[in-house]
Amino acid sequence: MSESPAPGILRTPDACFENLPGYAFAPHYLDIDGLRFHYLDEGPADAPPVLLIHGEPSWCYLYRKMIPGIVAAGFRAIAPDLMGFGRSDKPAERSAHTYARHVAQMTELVVRLDLQNATLFCQDWGGLIGLRVLANEPDRFARAIAANTALPDGPLDDGLVLVDEAGNINEAMVGTLPGAFKQWLIASQTMPVFNSGLVVQSGTVSDLPDDIVAAYNAPFPDESYTAGPRAMPTLVASQLASNARAWNDVYAHWTKPFLTAFSDSDPILGRNYKVFQERIPGAQGQPHVTIEQAGHFLQEDQGERLAEEVVAFARAGG
Repeated sequence: MSESPAPGILRTPDACFENLPGYAFAPHYLDIDGLRFHYLDEGPADAPPVLLIHGEPSWCYLYRKMIPGIVAAGFRAIAPDLMGFGRSDKPAERSAHTYARHVAQMTELVVRLDLQNATLFCQDWGGLIGLRVLANEPDRFARAIAANTALPDGPLDDGLVLVDEAGNINEAMVGTLPGAFKQWLIASQTMPVFNSGLVVQSGTVSDLPDDIVAAYNAPFPDESYTAGPRAMPTLVASQLASNARAWNDVYAHWTKPFLTAFSDSDPILGRNYKVFQERIPGAQGQPHVTIEQAGHFLQEDQGERLAEEVVAFARAGG
């Protein structure tokens, strides 16, 4: 395991993660793609794994309310931090943060951990990335749960960008986006200081205490660490053709159980559950659920309830 990051790679000091409320999990690390990746790994090593993938701009802290219930039910909970987030290494250059690279890195993590008979739970960018990981390694997954997420596809070529490396917004393309996402994309590029905690707060229906807001900011001690969350909203349209292949090659034929667990108060992705229910054979006849009194970050608003749904679905087999 690398003791120090390579030039151009930032690593958040461990002291930033001390005494975070509700977070007493041991860190685990893998070297992948020249970077140190952090993940939580709770529960028996031989228990059926539940892979919990976060989105943007959160980190595995988002799953602190879900992990205890999943482990208590006899499962193994694995929650990685994406490149540029949490305790994982953070390339300082925005150009290093690409959709394809995120997918490749998380796929390698799943392979390196040799996950089998796994349940995927994914939210926000955790779905855009995690569902591609599942499509890369479908035999490792027994079922999947999508929550407030999407897998956008289309006939466009890979490589389309919404914002260039200089931060210039492609106004013609951005103008076609749904209102809530368009507002977030512009805000993510123009806010003087990227405050992840306040972003998470704005995506919940709960009034988060100051120490929780601060915990979401812990991975980013100053602006130089924020290339990952700054870049990610601009990447949504960069893999549409690759996503289309995942839909056509995997999800159009996916008959293993697929559940949607979207919240009732997400202005960005709250109705996207219909896409999964209509397009994936394995979603037919499943006990799809709406998580009430929850915003975009439903793990924060209703984590314990959400864990119960994950456990019930995983226990149902199939």
